Amino acid sequence: MSDVTSKCYNSFKDMTVYSKKKSQDHMDTITIAIVEDNHDIRTAMELLINGSDGYACVGTFNNAETAVEQIPQLMPNVVLMDFNLPGGMNGIECIAQLKREHPDMQFMMLTVYEDDDKIFMALEAGASGYILKKTSPGELLEAIRDLYDGGSPMSSQIARRVVAFFQKQAKPNPALEALTAREKEILDQLSKGYLYKEIASNLFISIETVRRHVHNIYEKLHVRSRTDAVNKYYNR
Repeated sequence: MSDVTSKCYNSFKDMTVYSKKKSQDHMDTITIAIVEDNHDIRTAMELLINGSDGYACVGTFNNAETAVEQIPQLMPNVVLMDFNLPGGMNGIECIAQLKREHPDMQFMMLTVYEDDDKIFMALEAGASGYILKKTSPGELLEAIRDLYDGGSPMSSQIARRVVAFFQKQAKPNPALEALTAREKEILDQLSKGYLYKEIASNLFISIETVRRHVHNIYEKLHVRSRTDAVNKYYNR
């Protein structure tokens, strides 16, 4: 038995007591499917879920292709999804396909990956939760219940990354401080895809005035194109 499975088994007895106490407040049973290629982890999660009142594992899958075919027949409330899966389809692609066909189905990533790209790819694909595999069994059950009740559970490390990402996006770009109020206004119009003549009409100025302002914007931001200027505007 692997270390991962042993840890789950060691905490299983306590977790059964915990989950029975929680189920007194939630009499409905949450049905769950697991998509995970590691046999030990998949088995441990299945044992944990089926040994906890208020939770039932209705299916386990070791690849995305089988999951896409069979999960719609089971219609679980929650699907726990790993990222790396054998075959041609990964977990995010699996979520995207199932979510498109079954929008009410809830998905939670259960993975070792903490990098921003995978987090936002999963959320964009349709996952409403993102939990790391090192999460304790108790927290995993709470996360499943939270997702079922309409929440978006995330491991604290993941939540911190999401917050940091949006804080970074919201941070003012010092390069824009050199622009005048009118230049910022025109740059905002450029970012929305307006042509020079449309900007002139929107701001009640001449096209030549727009060109002059755009030239000044490029000079101050040290860019040579609209795309570069817009990227600076969005702090990318």
